[in-house]
Amino acid sequence: MAEIPGKCEEMTIEEIRERLEADERNRSYTDRGIHPVFQVSSNARILIIGQAPGRKVEESGIPFNDKSGETLIRWMGIDRETFYSSKIAIMPMDFYYPGKGRSGDLPPRKFIAEEYHSDILRLMPEVGLTILIGRYSIDYYLKDHKKKNLTETVAAYREYLPEYFPIVHPSPLNFRWQRKNPWFEEQVVPVLQENVRRLL
Repeated sequence: MAEIPGKCEEMTIEEIRERLEADERNRSYTDRGIHPVFQVSSNARILIIGQAPGRKVEESGIPFNDKSGETLIRWMGIDRETFYSSKIAIMPMDFYYPGKGRSGDLPPRKFIAEEYHSDILRLMPEVGLTILIGRYSIDYYLKDHKKKNLTETVAAYREYLPEYFPIVHPSPLNFRWQRKNPWFEEQVVPVLQENVRRLL
């Protein structure tokens, strides 16, 4: 991952937040009073790495505070209180809503993961499982170990345990994928819930 010259070895989450908001590449958000969206705790046992906040999440400032979040919480087998507790960390591939494209939201900006993720990961030494949601986080963290497509990677989830658990994005827009692949909810979700219970 890219390192910033002259950067401290370890930064607090407050310092990382300040650096994000001072970053020229995030100026359009900072100028509008929009803050980076993530949830970090040194006590976190489970880390969720998703894509990027959507418009609704950007407005509330609460990660996964939308229909996708409702589905993800159900897939994990926990309640909302636990999801937003210090035991769960949420670090998307982009901490800001990247905007709307021709066919959905724009992809997360690459520099966020490359320049900020490593500093945040150092603050969470107790993480026992990282849930990778969707193509962008899977591509970035599994790299050459991923399969030829998202479906095959998710189906091969056991190969990445106990460190990573790749899953499809819980967005309502993925209903066709979920309908076409019923094995995910039938076979994969119960194992995900079992791993979540073990760590919590």
